Amino acid sequence: MKEIQAFSPGHLTGFFQACDKSKDPLLRGSKGAGLSISEGVTTKVKIRKSRKKSVNISINGKREESALVSRHVAESFLRLVDGNFDVLVEHYVAVPVGCGFGTSGAGALSLALALNKALGLGMSRVRASQLAHVAEVECKTGLGTVIAETLGGLELREKPGAPGIGQIKSIPISGDYIVPCISFGPLPTSEILRKKTAQQRINESSPQLIEELKRHATPENFMRLSRKFAEHMKLITERLRAILIETDYAGFACSMAMFGETLFSIVKRDQVKEIHEIFSRHTSSQCNVIFANIDFEGARLL
Repeated sequence: MKEIQAFSPGHLTGFFQACDKSKDPLLRGSKGAGLSISEGVTTKVKIRKSRKKSVNISINGKREESALVSRHVAESFLRLVDGNFDVLVEHYVAVPVGCGFGTSGAGALSLALALNKALGLGMSRVRASQLAHVAEVECKTGLGTVIAETLGGLELREKPGAPGIGQIKSIPISGDYIVPCISFGPLPTSEILRKKTAQQRINESSPQLIEELKRHATPENFMRLSRKFAEHMKLITERLRAILIETDYAGFACSMAMFGETLFSIVKRDQVKEIHEIFSRHTSSQCNVIFANIDFEGARLL
């Protein structure tokens, strides 16, 4: 049995514009901006030859029968090899699932890199990542997450599409920053995006925000524009608003992750204690508090 591991950072989207009209999933994607964080998805793949193909997937030790995106990725790779294989996929997710941390993209991407190596396909990193992007697009779980997690860092997505097709620009930021997050749970992304009012709000504000960040590409401007987008979308919950009142008063620029009931910021290391104290006044058994580094490497084999 062959065993390979890969890692993909999680990703927080500050604002975006959906660009999903093309019939070719490689050309579909999103424009916008976000950042990759050190907490993400580690995927272990175990394969062996067998009489028939099989794919078994677990997430944090629990067997998952659906896991649509990961299954899509695995089946895409198995179609490229001769013979049959048993494939065991073990995802270890270090951030809340469905809460705006880009976990479906990170799972797909880390799996694609691991399978490429395990099956000896010899694809380039870009080509393997493209199969992860296609899985996300066709399963309707994301548009721009995979290309962002491939690069890492703080990014501006200037042209939609898969890795190698979309255009992405790194926004300079030092390793002195920490990304504090507080998350209360998921929001129904697919339901939100199906609503015409949400689509209108995205299209009204995102093109201007993208141009503003192009002109002045700094972490501070990214946070300011992300907050502007979140306010325009009118999705900030009462719990998040209560925290925002305190962080605004303390001078921290915070915004909401798209899409999850999750608040995030970018702060200097010497500010961590102060924002942690604010978060701690709002914690409960229902929430997760994460202080992550920025991931500058992007997805990789381990």
